[in-house]
Amino acid sequence: MTTLKVTPAQEKDVKALGFLRNKGTDNFNGRIITVNGKISPAQMQCISEAAEKYGDGNILFTTRLTVECQGIPYENIEDFRNYLAKEGLVTGGTGSKVRPIVACKATTCQYGLLDAYDLSEKIHEEFFNGWANVKLPHKFKIAVGGCPNNCVKPGLNDLGIIGQLVPNFDEELCNGCSVCPVEDICPVDAAKVVDGVLKIDEEACNNCGRCVGKCHFDSIEEGTPGYKVYLGGMWGKRQSPGIPLNKIFTSEEEVMSVIEKVILVYREQGKTGERLAQTIERLGFENFEAQVLSDDVLERKQEILDAELHLSGGATC
Repeated sequence: MTTLKVTPAQEKDVKALGFLRNKGTDNFNGRIITVNGKISPAQMQCISEAAEKYGDGNILFTTRLTVECQGIPYENIEDFRNYLAKEGLVTGGTGSKVRPIVACKATTCQYGLLDAYDLSEKIHEEFFNGWANVKLPHKFKIAVGGCPNNCVKPGLNDLGIIGQLVPNFDEELCNGCSVCPVEDICPVDAAKVVDGVLKIDEEACNNCGRCVGKCHFDSIEEGTPGYKVYLGGMWGKRQSPGIPLNKIFTSEEEVMSVIEKVILVYREQGKTGERLAQTIERLGFENFEAQVLSDDVLERKQEILDAELHLSGGATC
């Protein structure tokens, strides 16, 4: 098959569909959205067949848990997308908007403190699909981590969520054991017996929940499940660690609302070409946090979504 010479306009059009030019060629790599890195056997077979039929047969996995099929000629792109659609698969994942959601396997991991797959699927449906046409100043990455082990680096995403289990410590039940199982198991040395009583340094504690149920005298029998949200993480041409909001959220509804408000403030007050970290730095974290923790921005939601903003976008990849 003779590959067509691709024009800049054609290249731009298919990039919006998730097809990036394969360097040095007129062929493309097509990004297939997996929602959160989870696909069925039937979908996996469909991807393999599509890669052989319409590309060069090579399949890659990206850092955002999408699947790329390589070497797809421009004239094969439509047939490639139609073939994937048989198993409910779509391409995309580019542009100045919410990018594919990344999640760890917390649902099945021994350290997992939340259902990362379920939450990430809800975020995908609400903000990746539902807000697909909402233009932002730059790309916006979201990661869901099941615990403070940070396997998917939530703190290096524009918005990161980390599962928490805040220990409910009852000091009156503590016997100040010379060999304290809670102190022994704490991975960050936040729990220590001092003057015959266990003390938990709340600044050092990362709420991993490892200590819950470990005290022989039931001083930490339960923990409060929660979500810690980081904003402004960035890892690329510029680097910036995410900053946690000064609150542990205790419901999924709160987390979804916070995501919505962060995106609205970013769209309204971010300058085209700025990543969220740069917007926060310019506005000040305390200012940004105050807006996100109030509901005032929701009163302007439709106005913000309807505004003609960021028409050129800032994302180049």
